[in-house]
Amino acid sequence: MMTVSEYLKLIDKTIDGGKYKADWSSLSGHKIPDWYYQAKFGIFIHWGIYSVPAYACEWYPRWMYNRASHEYEFHKKNFGDPKTFGYKDFIPMFKGDNFDADQWVDLFKRAGAKYIMPVAEHHDGFAMYDTELNRWNAAKMGPCKDICLEIKRACEDKGLAFCASSHRAEHYFFMNMGRSIDSDVNDEEYSDFYGPAHLSPELSDVAVFATINDIFAAQPDEEFLTDWLVRTCELIDRLKPSVLYFDSWIHNAAFKPYLKKVCAYYYNRAEEWGKEVTINFKHNAFPPTVATYDVERGALTGINPLPWQTDTAIGKKSWGYTKDNEFKPARQIICDLVDIVSKNGMLLLNVGPKPDGTITDEETSVLEEIGGWMKDNGEAIYGTTPWKVFGEGDTNNVEGSFKDNDEKEFTSKDYRFTYKNGYLYAFCMHPDSNEFRISSLKIKGEFDLVTGKVEALGDINVVTSERDGSGLNIVTDSVPKTDKPLCFKIEII
Repeated sequence: MMTVSEYLKLIDKTIDGGKYKADWSSLSGHKIPDWYYQAKFGIFIHWGIYSVPAYACEWYPRWMYNRASHEYEFHKKNFGDPKTFGYKDFIPMFKGDNFDADQWVDLFKRAGAKYIMPVAEHHDGFAMYDTELNRWNAAKMGPCKDICLEIKRACEDKGLAFCASSHRAEHYFFMNMGRSIDSDVNDEEYSDFYGPAHLSPELSDVAVFATINDIFAAQPDEEFLTDWLVRTCELIDRLKPSVLYFDSWIHNAAFKPYLKKVCAYYYNRAEEWGKEVTINFKHNAFPPTVATYDVERGALTGINPLPWQTDTAIGKKSWGYTKDNEFKPARQIICDLVDIVSKNGMLLLNVGPKPDGTITDEETSVLEEIGGWMKDNGEAIYGTTPWKVFGEGDTNNVEGSFKDNDEKEFTSKDYRFTYKNGYLYAFCMHPDSNEFRISSLKIKGEFDLVTGKVEALGDINVVTSERDGSGLNIVTDSVPKTDKPLCFKIEII
């Protein structure tokens, strides 16, 4: 077992001897992996202790210690006072008896996903992989299995890329409301689990959300930052993820020198492994050409010059399992996928398994339905690039995070475009008849191109296709019996 000081020496040695140095100049221009850009669609997995109470959301471990919250009242009523039954006491109930990594990955592969990303450690500080730096982990407690490693092996067996996310940064303050009451968070015996739980006015209650957005507010101390650096590098070495995702708060100014070291260490390690990797980040944590920008539960309104990603969930209320979660229909997620890909993005779609390790019926059904659509339309998604415009029609996103729960009301006039290997793919986002008009493709329009054969993907046949001054007019042999986008494959001559 390496000590923290020994790991710090290893980190410095790796950076000193590697291609990438801990500065933005050296790290800029790091290439986004080809496999990732071609994949377009991945699965996120939020599974942890928070699935046991299965109430409200995955931030339950924070709010259960807040007297002003409904989670606090729920906890007292169902489990007792947080002093006698704290968050740690859920661990023996988190058994994962029915967890089967192969079954999970089989389902994700049927859905059409190409990369899989479990949360290796959430804000609560419980690691879902075997680590020497945190005794509170799934390999030693709860399921007593290295969950991430089992998923990694299943991914490798089935030809999918394994990725991992770390939300450790927010652990600095996450459990701090336990300091405001008489709770087990204040018991020194559990200080290595509950973490610093640093409590200050700007990090208390709901004030924390505004503080997170202020990069100069409530900066973590050097001890925590050093610990975060070492734990993150150990995660990199143990799991060798193809993408490393960071949640919020790493954009805080205090993290910057440590971020540069993590990034340089990861990219140098990847060079040693012979792997193409990238980092997912939010806000302005990284310069744009160092890593891959991610929008949480949202999207962009136009084509981004650099590849980017949306991470969102099938569940509307929570990333983790809750008994009263609500779920998006497959149609909404497919429309979002098409829209995102047309704008040069990728989609990372989350599921929240139950504490026994099974995936909900609702999420399973959505994934199977997405997979059925991808069988017919995957060629218009995988390996594509944006066209000259992302689409046409009046319906678009509102740019920013946390804006994708409500389904967009696409009409038959809304189209999204992708391009690959001499073919333009045009998705009618809401087909409602057997007659279609793509106005962007009108003769002598703004796009100077000659088109050839037009066919529909799936079980619909094109009867006629003619271009005139109004657009490309297509007639199919029947009205599509689908509530999902219909894709036309248009040859470009």
